[in-house]
Amino acid sequence: MMTQIETTVHYNNGFGDEEDYMIQEDEWDRDMLLDPAWEKQQRKTFTAWCNSHLRKAGTQIENIEDDFRNGLKLMLLLEVISGERLPKPDRGKMRFHKIANVNKALDFITSKGVKLVSIGAEEIVDGNIKMTLGMIWTIILRFAIQDISVEETSAKEGLLLWCQRKTAPYRNVNVQNFHVSWKDGLAFCALIHRHRPDLIDYAKLNKDDPMGNLNLAFEIAEKHLDIPKMLDAEDIINTPKPDERAIMTYVSCFYHAFAGAEQAETAANRICKVLGVNQENEKLMEEYERLASELLEWIRRTTPWLENRTAEKTMVEMQRKLEDFRDYRCMHKPPKVQEKCQLEISFNTLQTKLRISNRPAFMPSEGKMVSDIASAWQGLEGAEKGYEEWLLTEIRRLERLDHLAEKFRQKASTHETWANGKELILSQKDYETATLTEVRALLRKHESFESDLAAHQDRVEQIAAIAQELNELDYYDVAAVNQRCQRICDLWDQLGTLTQKRREALERTEKLLETIDQLFLEFAKRSAPFNNWMEGAMEDLQDMFIVHTIDEVQFKATLPEADGERQAILGIHMEVQKISQSYGIKANLINPYSTITTEELLAKWDRVKKLVPQREGSLQEELARQHASERLRRQFAVQANLIGPWIQTRMEEIGHCSLEVGGTLEDQMTQLKQFEHVIVTYKPNIDKLEGDHQLIQESLVFDNKHTNYTMEHIRVGWELLLTTIARTINEIETQILTRDAKGISQEQMHEFRSSFNHFDRENTGKLRCEEFKACLISLGHVGNDHQGEVEFARIMMLVDPSATGMVSFQSFIDFMTRETTDTDTADQVVASFRILAANKPYILVEELRRELPPDQAEYCILRMAPYSGPGGPAGALDYTAFSTALYGESDL
Repeated sequence: MMTQIETTVHYNNGFGDEEDYMIQEDEWDRDMLLDPAWEKQQRKTFTAWCNSHLRKAGTQIENIEDDFRNGLKLMLLLEVISGERLPKPDRGKMRFHKIANVNKALDFITSKGVKLVSIGAEEIVDGNIKMTLGMIWTIILRFAIQDISVEETSAKEGLLLWCQRKTAPYRNVNVQNFHVSWKDGLAFCALIHRHRPDLIDYAKLNKDDPMGNLNLAFEIAEKHLDIPKMLDAEDIINTPKPDERAIMTYVSCFYHAFAGAEQAETAANRICKVLGVNQENEKLMEEYERLASELLEWIRRTTPWLENRTAEKTMVEMQRKLEDFRDYRCMHKPPKVQEKCQLEISFNTLQTKLRISNRPAFMPSEGKMVSDIASAWQGLEGAEKGYEEWLLTEIRRLERLDHLAEKFRQKASTHETWANGKELILSQKDYETATLTEVRALLRKHESFESDLAAHQDRVEQIAAIAQELNELDYYDVAAVNQRCQRICDLWDQLGTLTQKRREALERTEKLLETIDQLFLEFAKRSAPFNNWMEGAMEDLQDMFIVHTIDEVQFKATLPEADGERQAILGIHMEVQKISQSYGIKANLINPYSTITTEELLAKWDRVKKLVPQREGSLQEELARQHASERLRRQFAVQANLIGPWIQTRMEEIGHCSLEVGGTLEDQMTQLKQFEHVIVTYKPNIDKLEGDHQLIQESLVFDNKHTNYTMEHIRVGWELLLTTIARTINEIETQILTRDAKGISQEQMHEFRSSFNHFDRENTGKLRCEEFKACLISLGHVGNDHQGEVEFARIMMLVDPSATGMVSFQSFIDFMTRETTDTDTADQVVASFRILAANKPYILVEELRRELPPDQAEYCILRMAPYSGPGGPAGALDYTAFSTALYGESDL
């Protein structure tokens, strides 16, 4: 009876390519002869294997090809190894009775999914050794080897992988097959020692003693493991290539003998994996807390310094404050920017790992959330910006104050020099003894003084205005300024009063005096204003000036008009001399109306002409300085106008890369790494621009019409670019980590990204509530009815716990992976602990230390609560509560 069903077995005692020994072959070579050595090994091994099961029924076989001929023991063997009842056998001794029994056995084998090719009941009844061994091998394959499964491999490959895993740590053992890898006996000893190290001292074994090794393994397996001796050491050693099926049959007995231990090891591995993930997450949490505390402490210490607005009194002290601020900008702040960026990356990575391992999200200590750090950082930058603006404003104020103070001192000194002795002159009563001519002269002289006094009115008002401005600008020595200004004003009022009194006295006397020399009077009237103009000109030519642009540097040329006035005054004097010489006047020709002489006018005129070139030289120097400042402006503007757009272009490229659908995440990561390399290599351009900006500030240049970019704009853009590239790389790493941990294919990731981008109309990287709902409907996760509305509300609570109304791509990926993948659960961990505890509701300390690595065993012992249920001995631990805590709100 030949029935073709699921599994096909073809028996071939020759060794060919048996990578897949279940492959169907069309025909059976009935005439092929067995290799004598292999036949001997198979006879012994298969006979021992059959007897290991038949003895459970109280019988055994002696000759494998004869004892199965009537089919009775063959049917009994199948009942023992399958645990099922076969049809009742025929008890007759005729040939057709035997064939009927064998056919019943073969039909049962076929019913188990095995396709028998070229094996008929007649050959078994006739005692055909080749067919009999082939049939037994078929039974061994189906009931002893086929169900072996190790790490997604099964049957022969699974058994071979199991042997390799178990013998990997042992020296001189390299299991690659089921023939020559076992000849020295060390592989058998390694399997026994791995599971029962108390039975064999592996360190004493010698690779050069295969006979001793094989016999030792066979004897221990028979005596202590209840595995009968199925092989002879001499046959294995003397055969160049031992029979593969004989060794596979014998090794499968070891696998089934140690199946219970294998289950415990699997459970221990699961627990180790879960505990390892938990320990690593705890380290990341502690590291985040430490870094967050250090960064917040630095911000707390730095912010008060930036908020301090205590102004210094001198320009030198304020320049020192500006240098300290530059050191902070260039040396102290950049490392903290990196720490802040790394802290955000570490937080995102930790949250991703917690989501992947089905753990609750990490909640930092109060005040140490990423948002708290961002808020503190924003406050720091606000204080920093305000501090820099205050510094520059204060420097401008001090510069203005220094200029005004110097101007005040010069004008005050000039006025005090002019006013010196005027009070004494005005207090004289010389008119009482003077002649008419002298009184007239005194009156005219007084009129000249009044003209001079009126001309000085503007200077006094300027001095008072400057003093008032110094008061308003909070000049540090304002008390001395006010004191000096008060003295000048008091003197001025006193001079006004004395002048009025003297004029009244002279006018009363004028009625008695009538003659006056009109020519001297004309000289006095014209010389006094001219003399005042020259004093003012000398004061202006020596006055300090301050400009900020080339356009403010101006030249004044009024000498030709003044020279005309000078020549006119000198003409009056020459006319007096001419009249005196012409008419022989012998009197002492001293002008009674003026104290100004032509010599004084000429001396002052010469001084004015000398000061003009000096003034022009100073203006030329200032013009050169303004040209140098203009070059610095243009140099800064050229670089800033290149760097600003470059930063914007890189930001757009990063944004475009993060939204791309085509290609793999690794391709996106490679492109982002290239962007990061380009950005890092561009840093010298930023440093050069910082140097140019420092030169501009040192030159006290505060505006630049050639560019709209300031150094602050460039700094903010650069820091944002560094943060964006680091955050985008972290997002791609997180997606790769999620994809690999959840087993998501690249096509799924592309589908998720395509769906997300399709509904992200504005390319913001986030979906609004209605866009996210439309996306879920298109993917078939929610319906468009009332039940779909309820399901969508539940999903929004998962992906948007803060109720912002926006869903990021990372939240979208997390939701889709939860819908499509499976992760470890608390129930799975509880089941694993139950295996280690031999189905007890509690576990003992010695069981944990025996089954788990030392560090993870101690981890469990420290954190497991004592078992409080009934029947627990002293020291029993509650593994159920511990496993549940791993996946819930807990301090673990």
